Order: sequence, then C-alpha cells, then structure tokens
Amino acid sequence: MNADVSRLPGSEPFSADGGPVGVLLSHGFTGSPASIVPWGRALADRGHTVRVPLLAGHGTRWQDLNATRWTDWYDGLERELVELRERCERVVVGGLSMGGALALRLAADHPETVDAVVVVNPALASGDPRLRLLPVLKHLVPSLPAIGNDIAKPGQDEHAYPRTPLKALHSGTQLWRETADLLGDVTAPLLFLRSPQDHVVDGLTIDLVRDRIGSPVAEFVELPRSYHVATLDHDADLIVERSAAFIATHTGGHDG
Repeated sequence: MNADVSRLPGSEPFSADGGPVGVLLSHGFTGSPASIVPWGRALADRGHTVRVPLLAGHGTRWQDLNATRWTDWYDGLERELVELRERCERVVVGGLSMGGALALRLAADHPETVDAVVVVNPALASGDPRLRLLPVLKHLVPSLPAIGNDIAKPGQDEHAYPRTPLKALHSGTQLWRETADLLGDVTAPLLFLRSPQDHVVDGLTIDLVRDRIGSPVAEFVELPRSYHVATLDHDADLIVERSAAFIATHTGGHDG
C-alpha cells in the first residue's frame, strides 16, 4: 500500500483478547472489517478472543486490490490463524462471502488447527455467465460496477469499494475452484448461514458444500430477512446467537 493512500472509514481491523477460544473472522471481496466487526464484538463480549483482520488490497482504493491475488488474502489470514492458535486452546474460523471461502480453505489446509467453521453466504461458485469472460475481460477493462452493500436493512454500510476490480476477481474465482475441490478435507464442524434473497452469491455454493463437505457435523440455517451482507442486516442477531451457541457446543467454551 502506498504511504499516501489513506484508509477508508470502517476498514480498521478489530482485535479483542479474551478466553481460551479464539475466533478468526474474515470480511468479503471488496469489503472491509466494517461488515464483520459487530459480529466479532458480540463474540468478544461472550468472552472469546477475536481477530478481524483487514485483507491485503482492501480498505484503500480498488486499484490496490487489483494488484493482489487470492493467495495474498489467504496468507494474511493464515498468519492470524497461527498466532491465534498459539494463544488459544481452540480456534474457530469464519467469514462472509469470499471470507467464508477463505475460512473453508483454512479449515481444509489446517484440520489439526481449526476446531469449527462458521460461514455466512460464502462464495465458491456462480452461475453468472459473465465470469467466463474474465480471463479476457480483465485485460480490457480494469473494473466493473460495485457489488457491495447488498443489505435489506436501511442505513447500513459495509464500506466496500465503489468498483469491482477484475484481475482480483478472476483470482478470487481460482480460490473458489480450488477450495471447492478441497471441501472433503474440511473435517471440523460447520455452521453454514445463508440468505435466500442474496443478490451477490447464488445457490450453487450451498449445493457444492452439501455434496462435498467432509464435516461429520454440518448445520444449515436460513437468514430469511437479510440480503448478502447478512452480518449487518435484519438477521445479524440471529447470526450472533446461532454462531455463539455453535462455538460453545463444538469447542467446550461458553455462550454468554
């Protein structure tokens, strides 16, 4: 990141030190910690150690994101996971949208480290035919209109980028494909929360996860009043309640 590029409001990472259960949460593509911090704070209030990092290329300008690839986003989360595991007895990973894909990838790569997974409207596939054009289109135009702030509740803002950078998006689809192929390696208990009215991620991802996930425990919960950024939407409290209970059940921690 250039020194003269200022951070967007709400893009500050969040960290809270608490008990022996650590929770690592990731925001989505072109988004920021603003979409996840309320959820993270609520889990911290329940006594957990929580980390909500800012992913590489985010929180400044969309052009900066175009200079990164999915491995850059993943590497930052992986470092946080290692540090959290050194501090905590149990670790849960989770995320929204692309952050959910990254969380699933962490769980597949580190089954001995991740004790549970919680994802909200994760992205691992899409039926949008425009995505097939990305390998060529990314060389012709740098960006397309924004995908952020798909929220039903008025007055909410995830502080996402105003454009969707195509080189980074193409890299993100590579993350989807690779992670979908590794879902059988995810053995930690999984909580999958999904909005039926999601204008960003379609139903292909949940079908993939149902068919391929290796977790012996996989719970699927609908978020009926929310759009894609459900962590800031009408079902935000439901996400907190269900995730807190799930974490308590599968880590031996406490809920509230």
